Amino acid sequence: MRKVVTAAFVSMDGVMQAPGGPEEDPTGGFDKGGWIVPYINEVFGAEIDDLFGQPFDLLLGRKTYEIFAAHWPFAENSQDDGIAKSFNAATKYVASRKGVDLTWEGSVRLEDAATDVARLKQENGPALITQGGSDLIRTLLANDLIDEVRTLTFPILLGKGKKLFEAGAPPLAFKLTHSKVSPNGVVIARYARAGTVTPGDIALIDPPSELELKRRERMKREG
Repeated sequence: MRKVVTAAFVSMDGVMQAPGGPEEDPTGGFDKGGWIVPYINEVFGAEIDDLFGQPFDLLLGRKTYEIFAAHWPFAENSQDDGIAKSFNAATKYVASRKGVDLTWEGSVRLEDAATDVARLKQENGPALITQGGSDLIRTLLANDLIDEVRTLTFPILLGKGKKLFEAGAPPLAFKLTHSKVSPNGVVIARYARAGTVTPGDIALIDPPSELELKRRERMKREG
């Protein structure tokens, strides 16, 4: 079986929009594109090398695909030569109900992300790594198709923008399998799916006080 790995750059307030440059995705008036650039260093590079240093295919939403297709095929003689060669050699699965112009060699359209990714996971092959694609990630989470989440959390607040985990994401438990902090404060973490969310109760008084019971009743009335 194949794993789905969601890898994302996020701010402290969860924004993942346009990390690489100002023209990447200005949707909604987002004007902070390129916010990860001041934090790129050897530790950052080592994490990216680890992620893409093993066989993989890419799993992308339409907008991210169009950004990548306009860049990586032309980047093999740039400073990103290694990543470019890996991306260009990988199969690119593109989730798009509206259709997409598959200009990038090795691209395959997925008409129904949930059904098609579930099918791909049953096959033999390399991990499917998502990049960007907040809508795609929302669909994968809703159908419990993500096996691992890798985040690089940068020490900034962006205030607005597309988020990695939007409101309405289902309750899912994960287990921290690796963590590291770069010298400039980027928190690197890897999480594996780990069953269901198990609530508990830290209340120290049982039975609860009369004041606590009144508080609970008020909360019910207020919804």
